[in-house]
Amino acid sequence: MNDQLINILGGIVTSATPLVIASIGETITERAGVTNLSLNGSIILASMVSFAAAVTVRNGGSSTEIALLVGVLAGMLVGALIALIIAVAGINLRQDQVAVGFVLTLLAADLAQFLGQPFIRIPGPQFLDARLPLLSDIPVIGSIFFQQSILAYISYALVIGAWYWMFRTQFGLALRAVGERPEAAFARGTRVNRLRYIYTLIGGALVGLAGSSYSLWVKAGWALPANMDGDGWIALAIVIFGGWHPFRVVLGAYLFAALRTLASVIQSNPDVNIPLSLLNGIPWVLMIVTLMLVSSGAVERLLTVLPRRAQGWARNFLRSDPPAALGTRFEGD
Repeated sequence: MNDQLINILGGIVTSATPLVIASIGETITERAGVTNLSLNGSIILASMVSFAAAVTVRNGGSSTEIALLVGVLAGMLVGALIALIIAVAGINLRQDQVAVGFVLTLLAADLAQFLGQPFIRIPGPQFLDARLPLLSDIPVIGSIFFQQSILAYISYALVIGAWYWMFRTQFGLALRAVGERPEAAFARGTRVNRLRYIYTLIGGALVGLAGSSYSLWVKAGWALPANMDGDGWIALAIVIFGGWHPFRVVLGAYLFAALRTLASVIQSNPDVNIPLSLLNGIPWVLMIVTLMLVSSGAVERLLTVLPRRAQGWARNFLRSDPPAALGTRFEGD
């Protein structure tokens, strides 16, 4: 495999990292039964706050490492605070989570535009790529996946950790229960609303981390219009595309990033005259087609050729139904 192709594939992993982190965060939140529709605004505001905090701390005399850490923590705090507002509005104030989230995404984006004026197009600290010992020496795979920044490695750990937590632990069983059958979970002693608060805050913090990864690594700096605007909506779509399963979510994020890169490569070729808007629409069309195939039963019929044990695993992996109690209120505690 030539170096140019390896660089392109490595770039896909880089550009997909924020989508992976944000989508895993929203998957956790929605598995608990809460809809956080503020992702787009949360990512933009967290990106701006992360960069502003990192620049301010570095200009105050701190090291680049400390500045980056403060920037990441600031972004996660922003994401968690916005998620907290949604949790309070939906759980305690009994307001519509979708409406509150939509208003917050607009408000957060406008706040980022207003508050970020002093930080437009100024140099700031950013994460550098770091080779992982041994793993980075693996032919091809090492160059693509293990010569990234620490944020990419965090995204790998998040995917595996979220899957293990959800499907291999009692805590994960409780998480899925409050999103599927909160009444049954409450009858077994689970504090439904408390868990929903916890997982909504965790998911929001991860969305904030996705914002930090943009301004401190993938698209380093802050500019207007925000160069990550729209990616929050993409992350929401990836969660649906991924069937609320961490492994499918990461595949969806990489697929979106790959098709984006493909569109960019095609557009840069002077011999190809395809409208960019048409190329950008390919990921959405593919997502819709995939969901139609799963919901129509076509994939289910194809699974019958697999061994019985593999059929059960595949059905769980291809699950496309949302958590049954998603967006609903629970009055029991």
